[in-house]
Order: sequence, then structure tokens, then C-alpha cells
Amino acid sequence: MPTKHERVLSVQALRKQYGATVAVDGISFDVGRNEIVGLLGPNGAGKTTTINMILGVLEPTGGSILIEGVDLAKRRSQALERTNFAAVYSPLPGNLTVQQNLRISGLIYGVKGLTARIEELLVQFELVRFRDTKSGVLSSGEQTRVALAKAMLNRPQLLLLDEPTASLDPATAQDIRARIRDFATQGTGGVLWTSHNMYEVEEVCDRVLFVSRGKVLLEGDPKALPREHGKATLEELFITVAREPLALERA
Repeated sequence: MPTKHERVLSVQALRKQYGATVAVDGISFDVGRNEIVGLLGPNGAGKTTTINMILGVLEPTGGSILIEGVDLAKRRSQALERTNFAAVYSPLPGNLTVQQNLRISGLIYGVKGLTARIEELLVQFELVRFRDTKSGVLSSGEQTRVALAKAMLNRPQLLLLDEPTASLDPATAQDIRARIRDFATQGTGGVLWTSHNMYEVEEVCDRVLFVSRGKVLLEGDPKALPREHGKATLEELFITVAREPLALERA
């Protein structure tokens, strides 16, 4: 587990309740520098709700979120300027060109030297030839590269990725995974990643958290965790979490 000084994200007893429905039920976890942590679980487990609370989109019912030691509830803008995200369900406006989307996002984040930063990212994500192309006509893989370029604009310390490779072909998904791995290993940031692709999770994540019914059931190395719970693969363990979470809680 990362020590206090190595954490880019620290979530403590986080809770979200809608009336009588508890979406997130007191979960606690950390993301360390240069670490990719997988947040796994079936649909409705509370993963996207958790990410939206970390992004400041939803207000928690209880608990705390620290981003590089900055309390999101007390110093929201200071915490969020260290953060960015990409999600398959949150595409950039399709009627704007790639460059326009990056410029607007950069202005929102207050990125210094924005023109040079955009050029750097267009090269890094192989988007130079799409500079003046409207984002809506790009392929899903190209749109994902634009979304990741946007997510890197402010050089975030915490990168949140919700199903970043969903709907991509295997070669494109592999390229995207490699780019995110480079982000995590070469800088000082960390990544929180949700995915339903267990092969991908095993390849990319240093640590995984299995969430069910708003609680963290299991945590550990994605390569070792299945064996620890008598399962052959991470996918088999995922299916058990989805179907029989109470059996794992008792184990």
C-alpha cells in the first residue's frame, strides 16, 4: 500500500445515498504515484458513482476524498486542478474540431503555454492530421485518442478512466493501454481505471479493488488474487463477485 506521501488519491469511508438506496457504502482505498488501480465490479456496483464523487460531480453523503493531500470538500478547485478524466460515455463535442476541443478544455483547466501543449499532444497521440477535423466524424479509436489528449492537457497527477477502451478493436485498445501505462510509469501521477475486460485489467493494473453493492470486497494483485480465492482466472473471480458476493464476504 502506498504511504501517505506517495498517495495521489486517498478515499476514506466514502458514502453516497439516494433516499433509502445506498449506492456507495463506506469504501476506502488509495492510489499511489506511478500506480494503476483497477476499480472492478458488475454494473450497478458503485464504480461510476465513486468516480463522479472524486471528480466533484456528485457530492458524497459521507467520507472524505484527498487528492495529493488536498481535501476535495474544503479546497475543491485546488484538488480538481490536479485531476482529469476520460470516459466512453463522455465524448467531446462532435461539432468542434480536434484542435477546438483541446483549446476549450485547456482554457477551462487554465493550462499555461496552451498552444505549445496542444501541439505536443497532437504529436504524442498521432492526431496532427486530424487537427481541423470535427471530432464527431472520427473513428472510435481516434476519438479515444482525442479524449486521452484532453485528459493529459493539464498534466494531471490523478487520471480517472471509466471504460477507456470499450468498443475499441484489439489493436487500438492495446495502443491506448500502452499510452496510459507510459503516463503512469514516466511521470509522478497515478491512474484509477474501471473496465469489464479482465485480460486488460491483468495486463495493465498493478492492483485491483473488487466492488459489489457499494462495498470493496477484495483487493490485491490481479495476477495473484484469483488463486488466493480458489479461482483459475480473474474473469472467474469477477463472475463470482457479480453472482455470489456474500460467499466472498464470508470467506
